[in-house]
Parts: sequence; C-alpha cells; structure tokens
Amino acid sequence: MSPGEFVVLRMSIFGGGLLLFLLLELAAPYRRPSVSKFKRWFINLGMTVFNSLVLRLIYSGAVLGVSAYVTANQIGLLQLIPLPYWARLVITVVFLDLILWVWHLLNHVAPLLWRFHRVHHTDLNMDVSTATRFHLGELAISESIKLGLVFFLGADLLGVLIFESSLVLAAQFQHSSLKAPAWLERVWWWLFVPPSMHRIHHSVVIRERNSNYGTILSIWDRFLGTLVKEVNQDHIKIGVGGHFDEKKLGLGRLLIMPFTRYVR
Repeated sequence: MSPGEFVVLRMSIFGGGLLLFLLLELAAPYRRPSVSKFKRWFINLGMTVFNSLVLRLIYSGAVLGVSAYVTANQIGLLQLIPLPYWARLVITVVFLDLILWVWHLLNHVAPLLWRFHRVHHTDLNMDVSTATRFHLGELAISESIKLGLVFFLGADLLGVLIFESSLVLAAQFQHSSLKAPAWLERVWWWLFVPPSMHRIHHSVVIRERNSNYGTILSIWDRFLGTLVKEVNQDHIKIGVGGHFDEKKLGLGRLLIMPFTRYVR
C-alpha cells in the first residue's frame, strides 16, 4: 500500500463515520444543542483541516514506513514471538488501545498535557464533531508516541489500520449526540464505550471528568478502577469550568489556549 492509498483509506473511514453519525444524531438526538451547531462544526472541522495539513507535512507516510520497515527486518516484540497472524493483529489492537488509555489518563493528570487536552473538553456541546476537536500539540505528541510503539511492537500495517479505523469509529460513536437504544447502551458498556459512558467523561465536574478514559475498550476503566456509571445523564453539564463563554472559544482562541491561564 502506498502512502497515498493509506491516506485515502483513512480519510474515507473518517468521512464516512462523520457523515453516518451526523445523520443518526440528527434523526435521534440525545439532547438539543445549547449553542449553534453550525458554528461549533465550523470550528471543530476547521481545527481538523488545520491539524491534518500540518501533520501531513511532518508525518506523511511515517506510520506506513515504520510498519513496513519493522515487518521487513523482523524488528519488534511481535516479530520475535511465534504467533498466528490473527493473534498478532489482536495483540496490536489491544496493546495500542491500552497505551491510548494510559496516554488519555496522563493528559488529565499532567498539567502540561492538560493544557493541550482541555481544548477538546471546552466544547460546550458534545456531538460527533467533538471527536475531531484536538489541539495540534496534543496530536503531534501522540503521533510521535504511536510511531515509537509501532516500532517497539513490530506492528504489521494491517494491525495498525484496524486499530486506527476502530479508534476513529469508536471516538465518533461515543462523542455523538445520539440517543442510542437502552439495550445497546447496556450491552456496549461491558466491553466497549457507548455515548453515555463518554458523556460522563466530558462533565464539568472534575471527579466525573477524571474517569472513563477508554476509547475502544471499556475494560481498562473497569479493571483499573476508573469506571464511573451512576451519574444522572440528564444533569451532565458539558465543558470546562472557566471556559463557558462561547465568544472566547473560536478557532484562534483554541489554538493559543494551551499557552494561556491554566484552568482545571
């Protein structure tokens, strides 16, 4: 697979998921927007376009190159262990998701990382576009970490593709303002992350925000003691204290937010 084909596939999955969950949340919304949905989408997707342009200049083809290199040269942990190919794929996805859980936790407890990550949490409403609202600084650091993990693990490109595709779709689903069927929410909680679980994570209440860090799998929160369930969903207020003025959450303000006054 060429770098161009890799980018096209990733963008197709991203665009398809964005459109799907937008249509679903418009058809069956969990709650009505309290601020302009159009304005929020303009800001969130504007950040996505900006981030994509910059990151492509820096990391274009990097994941593809590292994965191809470690596979060709039998480098990395998975290349040293005799395992069926399917087992390598499963381990790749599960391991990367666990490290993502750790990375997400660090973004909340480390003051420097929270400066960047709070950009994501300052969205005043939560819908599928929130899954795209990340500061360039956070994405650049996480992309560098991912390259190191792919090298360490000796991850096959297919495993990386499955992980990234699952990550994108899981993030879009859990951020969507979709009123999912009650039975689906109950079943999904056991292994994966439904919107109701991640909605708690976006609460303005710090105790609730510092929980439910999972993206693809919910088992890490369940096993490591950070799972919170018993919260009245109708009373959850989305956002970060000190950042409730919609006029101060424009694209320019979000880009410089990590370098402004520290707010928990």
